Amino acid sequence: MRSRYSAFVVGDERYLLESWHPSTRPSTLELDPAQRWFGLEIRRTTLGGLLDSTGTVEFVAKFRLDGQVSEQHETSRFVRLDSRWVYLDGA
Repeated sequence: MRSRYSAFVVGDERYLLESWHPSTRPSTLELDPAQRWFGLEIRRTTLGGLLDSTGTVEFVAKFRLDGQVSEQHETSRFVRLDSRWVYLDGA
């Protein structure tokens, strides 16, 4: 989760797509270069340990766009795929 947030901060679309599960991954991703991410708060996690194959992360990420401060509050689902965690979806 933190690595994906960092990828949003630096605009690394390639990493975001590579860390997205193939069944839900979009074909392209166009990040807005004017969007500035500046804060991540992890609220809760479930599973996601060494022996787990699934996990969730509830988070709030803050960003600024067009002079307005906003936040994204999501519970993301992750699954282990070929020994690495990938983003499945979020609500």
